[in-house]
Amino acid sequence: MSRLRSFLFVAPLSVLSTIFCGAMSLIAALFGSQRRQIEIARMWARSLLLFAGVKVEVEGLGKIDPEGRYVFASNHLSYMDTPVVFSRIPVQFRFLAKKGLFQIPFLGWHLKTAGHIPVPREDPRAALRTLSRTAELIETQGISVLFFPEGGRSLDGKLQDFKDGAAYIAIKAKAPLVPLALVGTREIMPMGSGVIRPGRVWLRIGDPIPTAGLTLRDRGAVTEAARGQIVQMLP
Repeated sequence: MSRLRSFLFVAPLSVLSTIFCGAMSLIAALFGSQRRQIEIARMWARSLLLFAGVKVEVEGLGKIDPEGRYVFASNHLSYMDTPVVFSRIPVQFRFLAKKGLFQIPFLGWHLKTAGHIPVPREDPRAALRTLSRTAELIETQGISVLFFPEGGRSLDGKLQDFKDGAAYIAIKAKAPLVPLALVGTREIMPMGSGVIRPGRVWLRIGDPIPTAGLTLRDRGAVTEAARGQIVQMLP
């Protein structure tokens, strides 16, 4: 039933929303408005959730200043994780994504013009330069970044060990690191499935971890502190 609903209803509406929002993003890009492009992308993310019948409950939103700059570190369960976070946290988001996504026609163009950041995973030195450049963008442009410290989606749904890239960026940018716990996204879109199922998702926002005055030698402790909060917020 979910597959039939997805094929007849969710997929066509999602395609129409993607075309419409993509056209609006193109117009915004012609005027050099990345801020407007991010708002359009947020509208697109909300439309996907609406069409699929996914309800999102947010806990801890009052901990976030919409005008602030943060590094958000989240567990990663599904391709729907980014739309859920993007649609509900009202900051000027950018996210780091594997370089291959930037080579997909249309999607790659939007990612580039909206200011999202490609990560060359196969080249450790280039990846480190990307982290440093991201920290500089946060500090100079006042943006926030979404990061998945597990390095990829969890195969079994359990929280994996964290890499310290998010803490590295936060310390370099002197920005708070905010742990996020996502619950339910694996059920609405399991790994390997192209079907988005209706359901309920929880987005839990942890306590921002200040990084002012810290050095890169502290990144391991900051990473563990963020992971510890996420563990406590997961069921």
